[in-house]
Amino acid sequence: QTLLRRYQLFYYPKDGSVEMFDVKNQRIFLRRTKYDDLHQEDLFVGNRVNVFSRQLNLIEYGDQYTANKLGSKKERTLALIKPDVVTKIGDVLELIYSSNLIVTKAKMTKLSWSQASDFYVEHQTKPFFNNLMQFVSSGPVVAMELMGDEAISIWRRLLGPADSAVARREAPQSVRAQFGTDGIKNVGHGSDSFAAAARELEFFFPSTIGHGPYNTAIYTDCTCCIIKPHAISDGLSGRILNSISSAGFEISALEMFNVDRANAEEFYEVYKGVVTEYPSMVTELCSGPCMVLEIHGTDTPKSFREFCGPADPEIARHLRPTTLRALYGKDKVKNAVHCTDLPEDSVLEVQYFFKILSG
Repeated sequence: QTLLRRYQLFYYPKDGSVEMFDVKNQRIFLRRTKYDDLHQEDLFVGNRVNVFSRQLNLIEYGDQYTANKLGSKKERTLALIKPDVVTKIGDVLELIYSSNLIVTKAKMTKLSWSQASDFYVEHQTKPFFNNLMQFVSSGPVVAMELMGDEAISIWRRLLGPADSAVARREAPQSVRAQFGTDGIKNVGHGSDSFAAAARELEFFFPSTIGHGPYNTAIYTDCTCCIIKPHAISDGLSGRILNSISSAGFEISALEMFNVDRANAEEFYEVYKGVVTEYPSMVTELCSGPCMVLEIHGTDTPKSFREFCGPADPEIARHLRPTTLRALYGKDKVKNAVHCTDLPEDSVLEVQYFFKILSG
């Protein structure tokens, strides 16, 4: 069992140094030290940060000044990507990141007619309701929790006017202008108020015991891909998803996970004692949210592994410059993606996330 300890974390914006105080034992745990991997924008309640490979969950602001400074404009909102644009999810993520919002939760799911009508309860009397239900339940959707300053209005502005034709006239840079077809096939949905955001996030990502709509994993002819935490926090997930799609791979399931150390150790067990990077791989996987994909198609374990390239990005850049790790990796541990190495493990790896850990 992982031990939970309570700390006060002090962050000094002037020189980017940190200090930690052990609350239980009333003593300094970490003397003030410069630490470049922590940034002021990472410091908000609900986030998980890493300080010298120790995982910290930020649970409350230390005082009112800190709360006002860091937490005042932070909002959460639901972004729902409709079936027509799920294949363009990478482009949508790119736009989200460039608007200074971060994706804190994500899940591909398929809504039944009755789930869709529960979700869109406020439209039940509208003339377009049946068409909307039919469309939203016609294929996979991706639900995401977006977080950032004034996230609710920023995401709605990014989407643009509800009718895609109007969007093309009035907001040509908006997501609906670029990818939408009409008023129903209009890319996505965004919560329109605090109350709506709370209700809609609860629908897809229940905080109480219970289960949101299920993921879309199929567990056949598939392999596992994980976009690692460093790539998520560097805002690379949109580009990586685009690269995967444009290489012709089908993403049949997608979900974001916060993996704890025990699960990371278990998942990577096949590498223990085999690769020297094992401890660092575990630390990286649980250093923040990761995005797990089920990639579907014939002979996928082999062909997708080739597309990821050699584990060391430096080698990949020399030998296979168009592979994912060549394009997006930093070093052998922060190499952008994990993919299943042994074909016989591919279904097991997909099941580990989508059956055992899935929300």
